[in-house]
Amino acid sequence: MDEAVDEPVQLSFQLPRSLDTKIHLRLTIKSKVILLFLTTVAADEEDQPAPMGSFVYALPDKYNPNQPLSTTIYSVEATLEFTTRLAKILAKKAHMPVYVGNSISFANTGLGGTVEEEMEAFKKVVEVTLDKLQSVVKSPNVLPNGTGSS
Repeated sequence: MDEAVDEPVQLSFQLPRSLDTKIHLRLTIKSKVILLFLTTVAADEEDQPAPMGSFVYALPDKYNPNQPLSTTIYSVEATLEFTTRLAKILAKKAHMPVYVGNSISFANTGLGGTVEEEMEAFKKVVEVTLDKLQSVVKSPNVLPNGTGSS
């Protein structure tokens, strides 16, 4: 991809297994990096600011393409694992460096955030994000700095 998307993509969708909570997503795509922020907002919390969650950087590993590298920039224990897994998957699929900020809360899900509820939300976030990234997904032989592997 030679050019960045001009405007960030902002959308929201229902948190799986929740009646009144939505996941808000803001995706910014630049020529050499992807920036994604996620948070949840319940209907009764719309006027309150979202808390800061974990912030993780991940990039493809040219020596081991199946295992992207990642580093935590800011850590909140409740969101760190979800954020790291998401950043690594997006870096692997898009073949680009990715920054992910995440403050998703599963407190308003039906059972209060079971593994199944978290995985369902994770799959939905990945599905929605990859759908928006279809125009920028690079071939695996392109390195993160924009040069070819030849």
